[in-house]
Amino acid sequence: MTPRLATEPAQGFAAALAAFIAWGLLPIYWKALGDVAPLEILCHRILWSLVFISVILTVKRRWAEAFAPLASPRSLLILACSSLCIGGNWLLYIWSVNTGHVVETSLGYYINPLVNVLLGFVFFRERLNGYQYAAIGLAGAGVAVSILSHGELPWISLTLAVSFGCYGLLRKIAAVASLPGLFLETMVLGPASLAYLIHLKWNGASGFLAGSPSTDLLLVGAGAVTALPLIGFAFGARRLNLSTLGILQYASPSIAFLLGVFVYKEPFGVGHMVTFALIWAGLVLYTVDSVRALRRHRRAR
Repeated sequence: MTPRLATEPAQGFAAALAAFIAWGLLPIYWKALGDVAPLEILCHRILWSLVFISVILTVKRRWAEAFAPLASPRSLLILACSSLCIGGNWLLYIWSVNTGHVVETSLGYYINPLVNVLLGFVFFRERLNGYQYAAIGLAGAGVAVSILSHGELPWISLTLAVSFGCYGLLRKIAAVASLPGLFLETMVLGPASLAYLIHLKWNGASGFLAGSPSTDLLLVGAGAVTALPLIGFAFGARRLNLSTLGILQYASPSIAFLLGVFVYKEPFGVGHMVTFALIWAGLVLYTVDSVRALRRHRRAR
């Protein structure tokens, strides 16, 4: 093995881990913008992501790849739907973080892999084995415990998990690379975002260029904190096996969970503990099954 080939998995691991850590630390970034309304933060995130990704596409000379899906009405429709899914997911996430629900957001992203399994069963007729049935059952039991202990559906967690799962499903169908796809999605959402920001500025209700320079820089930087982890993830995904990537993905909600409980001192009682324990148990089964399936595939090859 050449030195370059030997270092590629290590570089991929570092890039993917950095991406998941960055996603896990996002609550700190959005909390720093707590004085700005979540919808305005979202609109800045969309517009500055569009600008940032445009620069990257120019440097990498990937504009042809970015605009290729526009020739297909089907791909364009799918990307329009995926843009609504990710836009709604981003808005709910920002709102949840800045209203004291970081722990619930972490629960949503713990549930997400199991939602993906369920969506694969429903839409692609992927057969579930005993491990997967048990994992989904444990997640369902965790949600039931949350309802019984708190008297309400954990709607934030479930909406984040389902919306991101649907986003992944649509992107799988569209078969567009991550960066060009994100460019087209932000391009779809861009005009409405720009119109809303102009409306806010016109009525003197904008948080941008209205006070603290640090707030302005954070709003502009929302584009970078959106795109850079995605680039790191894509780099790592091409160099790592799926089982490693699947385990690394838990770094993000784990960091958010620790922030919510120990930094932001959000409530975490016995009901929360049982809910998380059941879902963590489901994720252990899911991960074990994924590793076993990958090993079987390697032996078959």
